Amino acid sequence: MANTWEQIVVDAEDPARLARWWAEALGYRIVNESADEVEIRRTPETLPGLLFGSCPDAKTVKNRLHLDLRPDDQEAEVERLVDMGARPVDIGQGDVSWVVLADPEGNEFCVLASKQSG
Repeated sequence: MANTWEQIVVDAEDPARLARWWAEALGYRIVNESADEVEIRRTPETLPGLLFGSCPDAKTVKNRLHLDLRPDDQEAEVERLVDMGARPVDIGQGDVSWVVLADPEGNEFCVLASKQSG
C-alpha cells in the first residue's frame, strides 16, 4: 500500500492566527480555511502542508515533534522570527549550533545553521 505524506497537524488555541504566523515565517500560503482549521502549503499543489486545528487546551509540555528550519543566514532569520513574535526557549539543548525558538503559542522549533557554515 502506498502512502503520501499530506500534512502535519498542529493543535492551536487560535488556528487562524497561528497558521498566518507560520505562513509568513515559511513563505507559505493559506490553501484551505474553515472555522476550525486552516491549512498552509508552499503552493496549493505542494505537499506536505501544515494543518492548524482548533484545540482549546493550552500547550503545557515540550513538543514531541518539531520543525527544523535551515535558512541561508541563521542570525538574520532568528532576528526576523523574533521580530514576528517568536521567542527563544531553553529546552535543555546546551551549547549547540542551532537556536530553539517557540512560536506565538509556545510550540518549539529549531533554526539550524546554514549548510555553508555547518
